[in-house]
Amino acid sequence: MAPPNPAPPANHPHPANPWHTATVAGVRVDTRHWIGGERVASVSAFASQGAAAFGGAAASEGAAASEGAAASESAAAAATFTDRSPLDGTPLAEIARGGAEEARAAVAAAREAFPGWAATPPAERARLLHAVADGVEARIEDLAAVETADNGALLRSHRRGVMPRVAHNLRYFADRLLALAHDDFETRGHTNHVSWDPAGPAVLITPWNAPLMLASWKIGPALAAGNTVVLKPAEWTPLTASLFADIAHEAGLAAGVFNVVQGYGTEVGEALVAEPDVRRISFTGSVPTARRIAATAGARLVPCSFELGGKSPLLVFADADPELAADLAVEQFDNAGQVCLAATRILVEESARHAFLGHVLDRVTELTQGDPRDEATDIGPNIHPRHVERVDGFVRRALDAGAKAVIGGARNTELGGNYYLPTLLTDVAQDSEIVQEEVFGPVLTLQTFPDGDEDEAVRLANDTRFGLAATLVTGDRERAARVGARLVAGTVWVNCFFVRDLSAPFGGSRDSGIGREGGDWSFDFYCDLKNTVTAPVGSPLVEGGRELGVGSPLVERSRELGEGWGRHG
Repeated sequence: MAPPNPAPPANHPHPANPWHTATVAGVRVDTRHWIGGERVASVSAFASQGAAAFGGAAASEGAAASEGAAASESAAAAATFTDRSPLDGTPLAEIARGGAEEARAAVAAAREAFPGWAATPPAERARLLHAVADGVEARIEDLAAVETADNGALLRSHRRGVMPRVAHNLRYFADRLLALAHDDFETRGHTNHVSWDPAGPAVLITPWNAPLMLASWKIGPALAAGNTVVLKPAEWTPLTASLFADIAHEAGLAAGVFNVVQGYGTEVGEALVAEPDVRRISFTGSVPTARRIAATAGARLVPCSFELGGKSPLLVFADADPELAADLAVEQFDNAGQVCLAATRILVEESARHAFLGHVLDRVTELTQGDPRDEATDIGPNIHPRHVERVDGFVRRALDAGAKAVIGGARNTELGGNYYLPTLLTDVAQDSEIVQEEVFGPVLTLQTFPDGDEDEAVRLANDTRFGLAATLVTGDRERAARVGARLVAGTVWVNCFFVRDLSAPFGGSRDSGIGREGGDWSFDFYCDLKNTVTAPVGSPLVEGGRELGVGSPLVERSRELGEGWGRHG
């Protein structure tokens, strides 16, 4: 992976800024925003370059965007930020650093493009989404290589699963748009017709753990619904969003329909959600950030969809297939544990503990941690030095409190950098930080519950403030149904994990989120639902072509029915 190009010559149109492209994994990436169908460098000025994420597990407070006129020379130099690879800390690019000015411009472009896009026939919107999906498939190798360099996930996973899923997500919502329908129904002879109206510009704020794939879960339905989009990718992983903007443009999306603004959440993220023309906000990230977004959006009654943290349980009963249970447990180390749905709290029936732990230890010894570009690697690095420090802090505090690391428990000193050993902790208390809080790293805990005590298993499973997912392993179908019905979770997997269909509702309970997306639920969020009630031909207010006046029996009867509905509706 090559570093960004050197400084531009003096006659460059933006001499105070670096070149506006970088070469990453052999792929040229434009590092500017994509606003209104054009590449745009940042003009916002900033008080400091120390800002951190608007959301994300490792977020800290940073500098806010400065309002004002044109940037000074020193501020212009601060109008970019450095994107570094988690593989080795290599600088990948100098990325345009958006602020209030860029937020305003992007939302204005989306607002201007909205009437035309909303009026575009659904079949044409679907065709264009398929064209974007075609473009994604044509560039899977480029997207996979850049994403791995930028977020450290396995290259083979990006090639074979993640990037193809981006195209699939777009195709699904394109097709779902054309199938979107609600049966008409009758009310006292009147016909009710439900329709989905485009709502307006949508701001989508996405995380760094699966940047483009998770963004496409939002982009697909938002565009299919007839909304225009402003995407704000995570500042730790901005590159594939820029490539996607190129792909969308080449596919024929009109200027302003899809926009990308890069930057820190405290600078451009907060500015975006405060823009008065924004009509939908979808956010994936941390609970504290969601609360701040909700407060801003609530003042203007802007609907929000939040997919937030998780601390999901993996319940293993003694009648479970022990090898399946161990496989599912080790699968939680996928993506270096940076998966919101990960079942990081393992709850095992007491009599099954010894055999289960033995199988898990055997499987973990077979895992290879290393360079995610290597086909043999199973676990790559974590995303950022600050995040590794955060993960290690959780583990060190747990060990100080009496936990035992039966696997891992520290950084991988052989590999160094952002690599953290797959870790399994035992002897943890239910009310301890390591059990209650989302670590978002390759760290699992193991607890037991008494044999035959489903009530205690359910109590432990539900005893956190989260409710995103749960995994249940048992050989008893009746138990699976009985226990599954009692678990507080948006998704429950029985004898499987991460089986995800876009037709299913996705979201969390409690602090794990608000709302559901997927299938028609996505359109319900991104659209304004409308019910049109039509009187039968020969309306009761018209009889024989003659308009009926006040006092007519039909008019009075209609009024009575309406008043009765109002009293009970």
